[in-house]
Amino acid sequence: MKKFIETISNIWKIDELRQRIILTLGLLLVYRFGTRIVLPGIDTTQLTQLASQTDSGILGILNAFTGGAFANASVFALGIMPYISASIVVQLMGIAIPYLQKLQKEGESGRKTINQITRWLTIGICIVQAPAYLYGLGALGVPDSAFVLGKGLDFIIPAVIILVTGCVFAMWLGEKITDKGIGNGISLLIMVGIIATMPQSFAQEFVSRTTNNTGGIMFMLIEVIVWFLVILASVLLVMAVRQIPVQYARRTASGGYEKNIMGARQYIPLKLNASGVMPIIFAQAIMFAPGLLGRTFNDTAVGQWMEVQFADIFGLAYNILFAVLIIIFTYFYTAITVPTNKMADDLKRSGGFIPGIRPGKETGDYLDKIMSLITLPGSVFLALLAVLPAIVVKLMDVQAGWALFYGGTSLLIMVGVAIDTVQQVNSYLLNRHYDGLMKTGKNRKVA
Repeated sequence: MKKFIETISNIWKIDELRQRIILTLGLLLVYRFGTRIVLPGIDTTQLTQLASQTDSGILGILNAFTGGAFANASVFALGIMPYISASIVVQLMGIAIPYLQKLQKEGESGRKTINQITRWLTIGICIVQAPAYLYGLGALGVPDSAFVLGKGLDFIIPAVIILVTGCVFAMWLGEKITDKGIGNGISLLIMVGIIATMPQSFAQEFVSRTTNNTGGIMFMLIEVIVWFLVILASVLLVMAVRQIPVQYARRTASGGYEKNIMGARQYIPLKLNASGVMPIIFAQAIMFAPGLLGRTFNDTAVGQWMEVQFADIFGLAYNILFAVLIIIFTYFYTAITVPTNKMADDLKRSGGFIPGIRPGKETGDYLDKIMSLITLPGSVFLALLAVLPAIVVKLMDVQAGWALFYGGTSLLIMVGVAIDTVQQVNSYLLNRHYDGLMKTGKNRKVA
């Protein structure tokens, strides 16, 4: 405890870091405040059915990502997910469109252009999603009487403009946090939204265990222990790397290179889960399709079976398909985001080589082989974490809302964002000769 208090004191002593943290907390507070502002023209007292519909299932995940804004019919109801979708689309289009490939190679100027394209695509996605959300409120249990102005154009057009503006404003908040604050702003907005639903889910699970005679406090303690073990496993998945040794030829005084083993030895860190949480997001998006097909062909036995099986996100058929898709998408996303051939070319140009492997194509093939080998256990581990909520629901009878924190996108986002933010704070502390958050020992401040 003393060490923790000392570290917090050291953080507060660094003016730039203190200002960045205060700005980040302030902007996050603005975002949380916005999730409570209901769209004009909607009676807030008649949204109870919408809240119950978004307690679990796919809508529950979506509501968690928006920090409850989806269930509140808030100005931030679309959340930051349209921006995430636009980013994924632009990234995938970069594989096939030469113009985007050219921008990716132009450094900072190209990155700015890609960001601008992503912003405009975000607005386009919002324009499609906003009317769909407004018209879908009725299907989610919001009565017509809740719409004070009715569902005419005098309500729809202003509401669409507000929803699009809310998403753009949330995107702006995320970018400002990234530039002027601490951590990745977009990821922090998602993480804060997820964490906001945690206390209520935990309280509901606690009340259920203690009042319904389903295990009591002791079983609740077991659940918390299992949850911490799952968090530990998630940290290991995020942090695990395979280090490939690299030998650099020693540079001589004449400017040439001596190609011997006396050069500096370094490592190429290949992550066990290089694709992060993106395969789960891809797979989650596709999992809407089987249920939709089932509803479309519900006059057949197969259609009825699909409609029933894929409506339950904790069901066996749903999670088997979900796990298979995650493994496939992990390989796919790793292949497009880890350019092994480019890594080999850069290594060759810098005078480096992997011992026993020829520079150039053979190095690229070797790195690609290693990535394929480590991606298999990484993808299986990722799929297991993704379906873990369904496992704890079936085996431990955990409530659906609390079960979502046992794995899947929610937990991995929280773990990944927390690690990234701590590492940034840690770098500030180490640069000022203080002990970092992830290092023990005495204060190393120098005079």
